[in-house]
Amino acid sequence: MDAIRCEIDPESQGKIAYVTIDNPGKLNALNMGMWNALTQHFLELHQNDTLRCIIIRGANRNFAAGADVEEFSTVRNTLADGMKYHNQTVAAALKAISECQHPVVAAIEGVCVGGGLEIAISSDIRVADPSSRFGIPINKLGFPLAPKELQSLLGLVGRATALEILLEGRILNAIEAKQKGLVHRLSDDVHTEALETAKRIAQGAPLAARINKKFIRRLSFVPERLSDDELLEAFSFLNTQDYQEGVLGFLAKKVPEFTGK
Repeated sequence: MDAIRCEIDPESQGKIAYVTIDNPGKLNALNMGMWNALTQHFLELHQNDTLRCIIIRGANRNFAAGADVEEFSTVRNTLADGMKYHNQTVAAALKAISECQHPVVAAIEGVCVGGGLEIAISSDIRVADPSSRFGIPINKLGFPLAPKELQSLLGLVGRATALEILLEGRILNAIEAKQKGLVHRLSDDVHTEALETAKRIAQGAPLAARINKKFIRRLSFVPERLSDDELLEAFSFLNTQDYQEGVLGFLAKKVPEFTGK
């Protein structure tokens, strides 16, 4: 739990909480324990009716560099493990953030890619430092975005931008990320801006904020449920040579050679 810290702002009269992602040396990449800790913290914060807003941030001037690839060989190297990892572990954390009754503000610095960007997307308001960087470059690792995670990206930026982000795997600067709708606003002092945002939210009626969150989510377009065969197809990459090549290439710090097999 130390890698995911939760604290109440002592000056907020219990109205503002901080959740901090902290995995030094790995740009705050999230391992399975950290995903589970995120879920636990947000479920507990959801039950705190004194709260008005939550700020999620990364330590050491980075937001989060996605999932910890070094543990892939043990936690998602088979079809069954991969589906459990994404459909249960990661999905539970993102759901706990997005469905938390309290508004969530993401204070973004540095790297915000892969699962880190998905955490930011699950938040309600995103404030970023002008030097921050965004993207989901998982095509270089040999795998696609899991369907539940893709749904959140698609709902935020739309079909054209989602395709651009995933097919190119390009890292976007903060200005382009804002232009594409990934970020609401930029600030040279992102933590002060995030706190001021949280204070404005906290001054409003909490029940109104909670109802707005719930019904905006409820009224957003929800596609038809994927069939079991479609879900298996979405995770079929786990049995491919390209996936093994992508992960091993990342760990060895070399460019993978994909063959489409």
